[in-house]
Amino acid sequence: MLPGSITLTSADAERMGWLEDLLEASGLPTGDLRTSEGRFFVASVGTERVGGGGLEIYGPDALLRSVVVPESKRGQGYGTALCDALEARAQANGVETLYLLTTTAEAFFDAHGYDVIDRETVPPEIRETGEFTDLCPKSATCMRKALDG
Repeated sequence: MLPGSITLTSADAERMGWLEDLLEASGLPTGDLRTSEGRFFVASVGTERVGGGGLEIYGPDALLRSVVVPESKRGQGYGTALCDALEARAQANGVETLYLLTTTAEAFFDAHGYDVIDRETVPPEIRETGEFTDLCPKSATCMRKALDG
């Protein structure tokens, strides 16, 4: 199946465990996955899991987090399809602007329309999340994307 036919399913306990394992294998933080304000999803094509990610929504702004694709699936369009699906989910929930932090995927998100910004310009609700205060280093690249409405 094509990456464009990706579906997002809310991460129940079993899916959350799978997502945690995938994030850890990719060197990404999992410390607050089960306690954050975020809603996490597993992406599938048919019955095959191809990635996951989450959204922490604060009114018109949201934090895009934990976007990950298994190494064996990278470079095949699954990351783009996953990002598109998460953006659509955010937009359907009234989000106008997405923010994220990354230490490894700046080029990917740049190609997907995200701009590098100064952390201090991020809305306070997002700057106060665990992702910003504890999980990601100060050296992480901060990015933003305005969603077309």
